[in-house]
Amino acid sequence: MGHKHVACESYSIPHHLTEHIDIVTPTVHFDTRIGLPRKTLHHKDLPAPILELNKRMAEKRDLAESQLHGLLGSALDASNPKQGAEVKNALMTLANCDSMITPACMQALYNVPPNTLAMKNNSLGVVEYTPQAFLQSDLNMYFKQFSPRQDGVSPDTNLIDGAIIQTKNQSFNFNGESALDLEFAMSLIFPQNVTLYQVGDLVEGGSFNNFLDAIDGSYCTFEGGDSKDPNIDGQYRDNLPGGFKGPENCGSVAATNVISTSYSSNEADLTAAYEQRQCLEYMKLGLQGVSILYSSGDFGVAGNSGQCINPATGAYNNGSTGLFNPSFPGTCPYITSVGATQVLNGSTVRSPESASERVISSGGGFSNVFPMPSYQKNAVATYFSQHAPSYGANRYNNSQTVRGYPDVSANGVNYVVAVNGQFSLAFGTSASCPTFASLVNMINAQRLNAKKNPVGFLNPTLYANPQVLNDVTVGGNQGCGTKGFTAVPGWDPVTGLGTPNFPAMLDLFMELP
Repeated sequence: MGHKHVACESYSIPHHLTEHIDIVTPTVHFDTRIGLPRKTLHHKDLPAPILELNKRMAEKRDLAESQLHGLLGSALDASNPKQGAEVKNALMTLANCDSMITPACMQALYNVPPNTLAMKNNSLGVVEYTPQAFLQSDLNMYFKQFSPRQDGVSPDTNLIDGAIIQTKNQSFNFNGESALDLEFAMSLIFPQNVTLYQVGDLVEGGSFNNFLDAIDGSYCTFEGGDSKDPNIDGQYRDNLPGGFKGPENCGSVAATNVISTSYSSNEADLTAAYEQRQCLEYMKLGLQGVSILYSSGDFGVAGNSGQCINPATGAYNNGSTGLFNPSFPGTCPYITSVGATQVLNGSTVRSPESASERVISSGGGFSNVFPMPSYQKNAVATYFSQHAPSYGANRYNNSQTVRGYPDVSANGVNYVVAVNGQFSLAFGTSASCPTFASLVNMINAQRLNAKKNPVGFLNPTLYANPQVLNDVTVGGNQGCGTKGFTAVPGWDPVTGLGTPNFPAMLDLFMELP
């Protein structure tokens, strides 16, 4: 957005059709091809156990939606990062990267040189949901230790739908997510800025739809906008005591070139129609040159809190058995889903990483809603032909016609963060996602400096050029009473195509028009 593209001189739409049209394409030529037209996965294409599951889940939809309302960012949100031990001596050293990940470890792992460019209109977007909030004192503490030039620096903050940077509740459960996202992203891309999108008030919270409303005003009222589902999306017009009573933010803030979100829901929490419409909005953003990245989840093949699905009732269980529980928006084919890796004990930053199996397991699997995108077809076909899992349709959608996730991965274990005045370890794809997004932001800075456009939707280019990523072939993502899937050569539903090889990624994207 905000950049020139080659386009036709004019086009027109009959007036009586305008209310039914959300985006017109191809009126503009973009650098990234998104592949074949998207189709809806029809019920007849699903395995029988999944059909029965969908039927039973539909019966329980009202309960699931009522539990979702305002959940994102709450202290009970299972997609928040997991806290580890307190760190007594947080040092900027590469000797202990197997037990403490710092910005220096991340730069060494992925061959990332210190950033030097701060291009105009190239801030990195990080989305947070109230009551999650950062404390400036924590940022200052972190930067004094790991990036002294940034001491006192704050993100550029957009408050959406009555959001505040709350300071009443202070604990890892309320500050850990924001601290993790901001401290690493800000230190990796400095002197480039980070834009914080703080979403939702203290009463209703906010949703992915509420954020999308704010960066695209047409989404507020079009099919699938938040006004269509008050059980999930904040409404802010119902005069709840203490709630936001102002007008809903619609198109009030600009989208950055790269947007990182470290929150997720279960695909089974939502209706397919709701997810499909939201996914199309991510497609629109990709067409406009915006790279959207989401964390893939922290519970392997299980859903948030390690819950799996009882095939007989469609209800969530304790995760000891049942159907695998894929993540959303991670299964949307128009976002880049980021899984998690780890440095093995006793290894160095020069050793191959493993899929994360310490505290968290990298979220991954196959969708029950979205068909396989064309850019992924060869990678998934190779995976099934050479490394077919032993599970059947009684565990997951094994039709080989649906979207697999994650797409890529990055380290998500033992991050050193400053939270509430102390250093501690943090774990999660909540860390992987902003880390990968930071590297994309730095690539965009180089492209903009060369008078080129931002990279936009990443997946087609990455799947066509997997050599620019470090293949991860060790580890798995256990869950639902199984070992989950296993990391293998090539793409897999644990770590995707692998972790960044920054120089190779930069060279590839700089070669593109």
